[in-house]
Amino acid sequence: MNLEDNFQEVSPGLTNQEAIEESNRCLYCYDAPCIKACPTGIDIPAFIKKIASGNLLGSAKTIMISNPIGASCARVCPTEELCEGACVLNLSTKPIMIGNLQRYATDWAIKNEQSLFKPGTSNGKKVAIIGGGPAGLSAARELARLGYEVTIYEASEKCGGLNTYGIVSFRLPQSISFWEVEQIEKLNVKIITNTKVGRDISAYELLDNFDCIILAAGMSKVPDLKIEGEDLLGVYDAIELVKATKSGSLSRNFIGKKVAVIGAGNTAIDGATCSVRLGAENVKILYRRTQEEMTAYDFEYEFAKMDGVEFRFLTAPKRIIGDENGRVTGIECYKMELGVPDPDGRRSAKPIEGSEFIIPVDAVIKAIGQTRHLELIEAFGLKHADGVVQVNQETYQTSNPKVFSCGDIIFGKGKGEAMVVTAAKQGKETAYAVHKQLTLVESV
Repeated sequence: MNLEDNFQEVSPGLTNQEAIEESNRCLYCYDAPCIKACPTGIDIPAFIKKIASGNLLGSAKTIMISNPIGASCARVCPTEELCEGACVLNLSTKPIMIGNLQRYATDWAIKNEQSLFKPGTSNGKKVAIIGGGPAGLSAARELARLGYEVTIYEASEKCGGLNTYGIVSFRLPQSISFWEVEQIEKLNVKIITNTKVGRDISAYELLDNFDCIILAAGMSKVPDLKIEGEDLLGVYDAIELVKATKSGSLSRNFIGKKVAVIGAGNTAIDGATCSVRLGAENVKILYRRTQEEMTAYDFEYEFAKMDGVEFRFLTAPKRIIGDENGRVTGIECYKMELGVPDPDGRRSAKPIEGSEFIIPVDAVIKAIGQTRHLELIEAFGLKHADGVVQVNQETYQTSNPKVFSCGDIIFGKGKGEAMVVTAAKQGKETAYAVHKQLTLVESV
């Protein structure tokens, strides 16, 4: 079995003819609702009209000026809920394929090795950004164009965060994320990888050496299930599994195996569809609530079902069962029932007494959210709520006036959508907030 072929990008993208025909369907609306529905405010009619007229460089620039990670977002945004969902053509025929057209324009820029922007004139101010994911990169791009000397500190080997390591290759190849990082490096942004704040450089050093700090470190690892058998061979962290496949490490341990994935967010979907492509015979997603409470995007759910992934709702793990050699052989589960809504609005779930049953499996993948960077947050002495950094919602300023924060590290349940495009939006807005503060300080 050639596993590499299974991880090639699922969609080939639009052909030249398809892109021209689709772009000419656009009504180029005045006060277009699709622009309002895009978190980064891309001028969608403008970039589509430029495709129709053959100005692909102008189209790519229009996209990327609003969204510094617009090439990635073209592939992973839930466009049917955002821009395409707002398209006026939903009322008559079908919406414009905005995501595919955005990909068409940015793919052209990538293939033709375009450098889209230039750094601003230096203003002598220095900003450190902790985390080189979507939020950090977006902040860096805007600050560099405003003339700041920007340094990104990234703990991983490569920059790009979720786009580089956390979204499956058959949806978002690493090469796309790397191009976006290169666009930002060309603005003289310094990127220091394999560097963890608190281990390789202290919070105090950054506070002393930079005019402002932007904390955009995202979230950490998948937490423990806190059930018996978690230490058995065959229990995996979904994030580490996806990361391994994106780094070219395609394990053959899943071939012919039965897999259970615990959780029902986008990472759980990625863990499940990765397992299918790694040769698993059967993959089940187990979720304690119902489809209505799932946090995965609808298109991800449909994609997983097309891949043959089974969904067992109202099912929660009690313990993981192993053999005498310490290998997973099954998972004992409870049947669940929904109760009253939690404080975040989702209904609670509790086990039904005496409902235990066993599912034979060879592997278990944990995908129940992520832990928080508590040590990092506390190193800066920032106010937080269980690891969610508290910020001024308009300025993204933390309890330390010199530190701003954006992206998943400020995301809490019930507080908007944790989307890649949202992180890009917050990164840009944080950059402007930092610029405003430092400009005011200079003028005093």
